[in-house]
Amino acid sequence: MNEPLIFDTSIWIDFLRNRRTKASDLLTSYIAGDDLVILVPTILQEVLQGIREDARNHEMKDILSYFTILQLSPIQAAIGAAELYRDLRKKGLTIRRSNDCLIAYYAIEFSIPLVHSDKDFDLISKHSKLRTWKAN
Repeated sequence: MNEPLIFDTSIWIDFLRNRRTKASDLLTSYIAGDDLVILVPTILQEVLQGIREDARNHEMKDILSYFTILQLSPIQAAIGAAELYRDLRKKGLTIRRSNDCLIAYYAIEFSIPLVHSDKDFDLISKHSKLRTWKAN
């Protein structure tokens, strides 16, 4: 069994649109191989809110419910993400989407690498304890 991974929304979008990338192929292999696919509430929200058709949205809710969804108290997650954002700002870095800090905070808190295709996560990982998976 492979190491558990969190797959960011961008990877789920590629996967759901059948876009072949190294990261979406990794997600496919994790699902097929019965490896531990991890979600955080923010990724769950972002994936579901992007699905326009009601039937597909309902189907995806059922499918995503089979994966492990990390949980923290909303207060702890909000404060942790805000502190991460502020620490990065103090270093002269601005993260474009605060949701990225929330996703990164979960990954840091649970020590689980994040698979992504977002430059902001590269910045966060260079200046924090965020571990990311890199396609070669």
